[in-house]
Amino acid sequence: MKFSLTRPVKIVMLGAGGTGGHIAPHLYRLLYTLDRPARFILCDGDLVEEQNLVRQNFAPADLGENKAKALAERYSAVFGLETEYIPSFIETKTQLQTLLAPVYRFDPVRRESVAELVLLLGAVDNNRSRQLCHRVFCQAKELIYIDSGNGEYTGQVVCGVRRNGRTYYPPIGTVYPDVLEDTDKFPTELSCEEAAVSAPQSMAANITAAAAVVSMAYNILALGDSSVRQVTFSTRTVNVRPEIQKKRKRRNAA
Repeated sequence: MKFSLTRPVKIVMLGAGGTGGHIAPHLYRLLYTLDRPARFILCDGDLVEEQNLVRQNFAPADLGENKAKALAERYSAVFGLETEYIPSFIETKTQLQTLLAPVYRFDPVRRESVAELVLLLGAVDNNRSRQLCHRVFCQAKELIYIDSGNGEYTGQVVCGVRRNGRTYYPPIGTVYPDVLEDTDKFPTELSCEEAAVSAPQSMAANITAAAAVVSMAYNILALGDSSVRQVTFSTRTVNVRPEIQKKRKRRNAA
């Protein structure tokens, strides 16, 4: 599928922890290299804790800081981009739709206003948030939604694409329907005991998931062409398997 190489870009990432923390520095570097306006908004309501230093992209100096704030301030300053973050969890459809609404910017070459190309990156650790993203994606006229998820050694990244009100690449909730059936909670709904319990993950799995997300974003934004709809991976076998969108054969008229 082809994507514009001239439209301004807006990326909204939900989650700045295990996977999101490793996505952030490379996304800032990618946006820095683009020859067009670009925004990157990080969203997370969690604070950096001692246990996060084992596999997440934080340092002891970040302890007690909001995760989205720590990453946004660090890497936006390095690459000279505007610092944009929301230090809270996004848990309502109105919040998410407002964040994703494209801004129209004047293009001096075309001499007209052009809408931002919007990417939603899901780096969350609960299916309740994925269900929210799925609903918003299915109602969007145009949206690129890349979701990542992983356990201790395995995981998947799925890229959904909507254009002109039509779904071209299915999102995570369609590819893995059990995501929509899961009845877990939003982060703000968890008790202290529940929040302390999480599925085991590893630094290698988080980094592998992040690399797949960044690769997909790179293909879309830097190359303007992406045929990978999803990847699955295992860090135990050091194996990444993509699913490629097959090109349709042209049929000649009789």
